[in-house]
Amino acid sequence: MFKRRPTRQICVGDDRVGRILIGGDAPISVQTMTAGYTHDVDACVAEINRLAAAGADIVRVAVPQRKDTEALHHILPQVRVPIVADVHFHFERALEAVEAGVHKIRLNPGNISDRDQVNAVIDACRERSIPIRVGVNEGSIVERRDKQKRLQELGRFFADRRQGHLLALMITKLEEYLDIFYERDFHDICISAKLMDAALVCEIYQEISKRFDHPLHLGVTHAGPKETGAIRSIAALSGLLCQGIGDTLRISYANDPIYEVEDGLELLWSLSLRERKGVDLIACPTCGRIQVDLFTLVQDVREKLAAEIEIPMKVAVMGCVVNGPGEAEGADVAVFAGDRRGIIYVQGQRVANVTEEQILDRLLEECRTFQQRVRDGQATLGEKSVEIVPPDPIGELGSGIDKIAAGEVERITQVRIDRGN
Repeated sequence: MFKRRPTRQICVGDDRVGRILIGGDAPISVQTMTAGYTHDVDACVAEINRLAAAGADIVRVAVPQRKDTEALHHILPQVRVPIVADVHFHFERALEAVEAGVHKIRLNPGNISDRDQVNAVIDACRERSIPIRVGVNEGSIVERRDKQKRLQELGRFFADRRQGHLLALMITKLEEYLDIFYERDFHDICISAKLMDAALVCEIYQEISKRFDHPLHLGVTHAGPKETGAIRSIAALSGLLCQGIGDTLRISYANDPIYEVEDGLELLWSLSLRERKGVDLIACPTCGRIQVDLFTLVQDVREKLAAEIEIPMKVAVMGCVVNGPGEAEGADVAVFAGDRRGIIYVQGQRVANVTEEQILDRLLEECRTFQQRVRDGQATLGEKSVEIVPPDPIGELGSGIDKIAAGEVERITQVRIDRGN
C-alpha cells in the first residue's frame, strides 16, 4: 500500500532460531525488550519465550554486567527467537555477548565513543556476521564527562525552544559514529534516533532517511505508560510508516512488554503492512442505542477468540440495528444486538437469533465452525453472499418504547424463533 524507502538489508538470527530480514523488501518486524534481569536465567528464558509466542520477531535483553553476558550462554540455547544484546558504557559486554552467540548488538554513541573500543566491537561482529544497531537517544547525546563541552551543548540546546539544535546534535553524533564503521568498511548496520516527542520523532527520521540507506528502527523513547504511550507512539510511527519510512519497530511502554508486541503487530496489521494472524475484531463505540452489555461482551469475545482462532477472520460485534447490519454484511462472522437479543450472521447469512445470555457462546461456536470450514476449503475469508436489510427500528430488535413496554419485542422475536426464522 505504501511505497517503502529503499534500504540495505541486514539479517538477524541463525539457522536454529530463524533468520529475520530487516530492510529492503522484507516485512517490517516487531521488536520488544525484556523487563527482567538477564542474569536471572530461568525468568529471562520464560519471558523471552512468552514474548515470542505473542508474536515478537526479535527480543532485546540488557547486559549491563558480566553476569548478564555469562547468562547468555544458558539463555540462547533455550529460546527460538533472535536475541539482541543492549550494550551501554562497557564495550567488553558487547565482546562477551558476541562470544556467547548473540544475534545482534545495540550500541549507543552517547555511551561508548572511544574509537578503539568501537573498532574492537566492529571486528568481533564482522567475524561472526552479526549486525549492529546504532541507537541515538535524546537522553544520552549530550556530553556527560567533559563539563565545559556539556555546558556548551546544553546552552545551545535550551537556546532553541523548537528543539532544532537537539535534532542537529543527534544527527551529528550519528554521522560521526557511523564514520567509524565506514572506515572499517562495516555496513551491516541498523539505525535508530529516538525521542519522546512524537512530532520530533517524525522530523528526525525523515531527515536521517534522506542521509542514510541503512534500515531504520522506529520508536518513541520513554513514551510513558500504555494509556498515553500508545497515543504518542502511534502518532509518530504510523505517520512514518505511511511515508514508507521504517523497517523494524518497537513500541515502548512502562508496562508489561507483551503489550508492546500486541500493539506493534496491530499497528502493522491496521496499515496492511503485515499479514494479520488471528481475529480482526471490530466493535461499535458507546452510544445511547446500545441495549446489551456490549463492553463486557466485546472483551469476552476478544479473550476467547484470541485463544482459539488462528485464521485472520473478521468478526464484528455491534450493539444496535443502525450500524450492525452493514458490519455484519462485511464481516465473516458478526452479531448485532437489539433489545437484549442478538442476530448472528456468517458471511451475510443469518444463522441465529438468540438472547443476550446466549450471544457469547453461539458467536464462539459459529467462529470455530467457520474456521474449520476455511481450513477444509469449504469457505473463503472475506466473502459475503447476501445483502442484509436492516430490521424495522421498532420491530424485532428495535427500541420502540411502546412495544418494549408492552413486551411485544420479546413476544415477536420468540414467535419468529419458534417458526425457525
